[in-house]
Amino acid sequence: MNTIMLGIGDYGASGAQGGIIKTMALGSCVAVIMLDPETKTVGMVHIALPDSSLNKEKREQRPGYFADTGIPALFKNMKDVGAGKDIRKYYVKIIGGANVLKASSVSVFEIGKRNILAVKKILWKNGTGVVAEDTGGNISRTVSVYVKTGAVGIHCPGKGDWNL
Repeated sequence: MNTIMLGIGDYGASGAQGGIIKTMALGSCVAVIMLDPETKTVGMVHIALPDSSLNKEKREQRPGYFADTGIPALFKNMKDVGAGKDIRKYYVKIIGGANVLKASSVSVFEIGKRNILAVKKILWKNGTGVVAEDTGGNISRTVSVYVKTGAVGIHCPGKGDWNL
């Protein structure tokens, strides 16, 4: 079984039946998952921040780190591995965007909420939206996407496993 492991700012796509795309420890970060039902291709990006304008160097080195550059990079990667060219036909799911830091001085930034809003705005501008999501709260999530079925599994220490 082929597993693609994604870290923060990474993205990947596959059409390899039996493959898995996985990312771990989503706190305020958001995983955007794209599934092309026609070609059975799936992809995921692990987004850390909503906007790349403050860090041009990181934007160029790791476009997946930001919502505004990560979603277009994932879409291109999806097409490169055989997905269709019309993003409006994809199923898009998002996971994460939690507020895992309890300190009041940190929660003011609300990075998780800002990430969720940025992702939805970018998808909307591209003519698509989210068909399912598991976002917010104060939990860390690990996400696995199974290429053959398109199933999305979520694991949270202390809370268990569920599907989206």
